[in-house]
Amino acid sequence: MSSASLAVAHRAHPDSARIAAISAAIALNLAVVLIASRPITPAQLTLIHQPAAIQQVRLITPPAVLPLPPAVELKPLPHPPTPPQARVRPVPLSPPAVVPSTEGRLAAPPVSEPSLLPANDMPGTATETVPVEASLAYRSAPLHFPTVALRQHMHGSVLLRVLVDETGKPLEVQLEHGSGYALLDRSARDQVLASWRFQPAMVNGHAVRAWARVPVNFDLRE
Repeated sequence: MSSASLAVAHRAHPDSARIAAISAAIALNLAVVLIASRPITPAQLTLIHQPAAIQQVRLITPPAVLPLPPAVELKPLPHPPTPPQARVRPVPLSPPAVVPSTEGRLAAPPVSEPSLLPANDMPGTATETVPVEASLAYRSAPLHFPTVALRQHMHGSVLLRVLVDETGKPLEVQLEHGSGYALLDRSARDQVLASWRFQPAMVNGHAVRAWARVPVNFDLRE
């Protein structure tokens, strides 16, 4: 076999797949070139140069200045009603001694002149000084309604038997007739003993000790 025939036998045949790929690439490039070289229509040019719509900024109008509220007039608070105070009516210098009657009222029996001598003693005989029974006037008689009694609407009259010394100061207080409320009875006794003052009983121009009946009225109406 000659050398010419060997050369022809070993010549490489072209690859069909490679040829197809190269052809596709060339066709794609040609398509791109054709598309890029196409003239631009006026409508497309308008879309290109047309700017995007810009959102407008709206300014918010500030609200009108509201008028100031009217001035508030402060009125003074009403004063609470003053609770009724128990009052004691002053007794004249020589009032009759009072004792409770069967109807619950205060009756005034006849008053005898106070005396230092017992009834069976003769004048001029020396005897021991003892307290006399008398009716005494008030120098000071402050009386306050107990708060608890005021809330519970307690009221009534208390009759006390008070021993008063030569200066008008109570030394001893006894309950002779109650009001029906232990609170009022105790309050009357304590207040008379602590702060009440009387005109002392006078015998022959001298102040002496004396027992006196003292009414104390706790009246809500007053």
